[in-house]
Amino acid sequence: MALDVASSQLPAGITSYENYVNTPKQINEEMGQQQFLQLFTAQLQNQNPLDPVKNEAFVAQLAQFSSLEANLSMKDSLSTMVTSQASDRVMASAALIGKSVAVPGGSVDLSDGVGGEGVVNLPYGSAGMKVTVLNDRNMAVRELVYGAQPAGDFALKWNGKDADGETVADGSYRFIAQAVVQGETSSVSVSALAKVTAVSTSAVDKSLILEFVGGKTLPLSEVTRIGV
Repeated sequence: MALDVASSQLPAGITSYENYVNTPKQINEEMGQQQFLQLFTAQLQNQNPLDPVKNEAFVAQLAQFSSLEANLSMKDSLSTMVTSQASDRVMASAALIGKSVAVPGGSVDLSDGVGGEGVVNLPYGSAGMKVTVLNDRNMAVRELVYGAQPAGDFALKWNGKDADGETVADGSYRFIAQAVVQGETSSVSVSALAKVTAVSTSAVDKSLILEFVGGKTLPLSEVTRIGV
């Protein structure tokens, strides 16, 4: 009777030669500290006694080993320092919670009849300017008109009242502005001063992100104005 070798099973823990050869091998192309030390030791053990490694070459290889060890140690130290600094930055930025920050295109959260503030950017100044206050339904509730303004940031203050002098309802309001610049009327950038509610870290580049009421966010690096 013929023996069917192909259908036979090997005991657990034993691999056939064919399976071993056909198994993909993992190749590590980077030489680590341990591999370098093993290679260096093997070289010393198997050198030709009649033609040993010269002192200069021996010192050069030792210097390479020391440099590799120092670089690995420095990498670990830098990683620890970066992690520590990231935590310190978050803790330091927590002091911004409750502060008012200029948010481009942001909104002010009106409550208890207290108005809102904003900043209008006028790099070339203006001969005149109009700021419109919009509610959360994008309806105008007040227009604020100003005369000529110099170049720079114009601090905008709204008392929370509509065109009839009545206090508007609590909610979110935003500003849009138009200014006469160099003889032409055009829209200009206006930011609302909104209170910071939380500080988080970006999952992409670990930068700090400020969060505001309504879900609006702003990278800390883009903050240009902070108020009380």
